[in-house]
Amino acid sequence: MLKKKRNLIALGTLLLLTVATLTAFWWLPVSPLEIDSTKRLNGPSAAHWFGTDHFGRDIFGQTVMAARVSLFVGLTVALIATVLGTVTGLIAGFYQKADFVIMRIIDGMLAFPSLLLALALVAALGGSVTNIIIALSFSYWPVMTRIVRSAVLQMKSAQFIEAAKTSGVSDPVILSRYILPNVLSPIIVQGTFIFAKAILAEAALSFLGVGVEPSTPTWGNMLQEAQMYITIAPWFSIFPGIAIMMTVLSLNMLGEGVREAFDPHAKEKIKKKKGLLKTPVSAR
Repeated sequence: MLKKKRNLIALGTLLLLTVATLTAFWWLPVSPLEIDSTKRLNGPSAAHWFGTDHFGRDIFGQTVMAARVSLFVGLTVALIATVLGTVTGLIAGFYQKADFVIMRIIDGMLAFPSLLLALALVAALGGSVTNIIIALSFSYWPVMTRIVRSAVLQMKSAQFIEAAKTSGVSDPVILSRYILPNVLSPIIVQGTFIFAKAILAEAALSFLGVGVEPSTPTWGNMLQEAQMYITIAPWFSIFPGIAIMMTVLSLNMLGEGVREAFDPHAKEKIKKKKGLLKTPVSAR
C-alpha cells in the first residue's frame, strides 16, 4: 500500500497534522489564545500566517489547535462504532434468530439520516465533546453492523466453517478465530470512512451551534464565528475549511488504499482498466 505516492501523501498529511497539534504549544510562534484588539481581522502576514480573527487571535494557531479536538472526536467515534458494529454484525450474521431482531433495529435507525439523528441526540444531551462522541457513535454503528453482517453471511457458508462446526468447535471460537480475521478488510476500510464522516459531522454540529462549547477551538466553531465576516475577512473561513478538506480527503484516500491492499482482485481490475485504456480503438 505504501508503494503508491497517493497513500504516502495521505498518511504523511495525517501524521504531520497529528504531530503538529500535539506539540503546538512548543513551536507555535504566536499563542492562539492571545487576544489583541489592535490586530482585529488582519490579513495573512509574516507575523500571522493565516491572519487574525475578530478578537485579534492568530488563526493559524487556532487551526492547528482545533485539529486536536476534531481528530480526537473522529478517532474515538470510529473506534466505538467499529467495535459495536463488529460485535452486533457478527451476532446478526451468525445467528438467524438474533439477525431478525438486530436488523429490524438497524433498519429503524437507518431510516433517519446520520447527521439528523446525531443533531437530535446532541440537542437532547447537550453540547460537549463526550455527548458528540456518544451521538455520532450511535449514528454510525448501524452502518458498520450491516457491512459486517453481510460479510459474515458470505463467510459462514465456507467449507472450513462447516468443518469447524462438525468438529465441535464452539461458536465464540468460530467467530473470533475463523470468521473475524476473514472479514477485517471491510471493517478497517469502513472504519477509516467513519473517521472522516465523524470529523465532518463534528464540524457541522459545531457550525450549527449545538456542538462543542464555543470556547473550545474546533474547526466547526471557527467556521461558525467566521460566517459573519466572510465578505470582509474571507481568510477567517478559508483556512479552517481547507484544513477540514485536507484531513477528510487524506482519510478517504487512505481508506481507498487500504481497500486496494486487502482486495486481491483490485490490482487485477486496475491493470485491466489501464490495459483497456492503452488499447487502440481499432484493436477493440
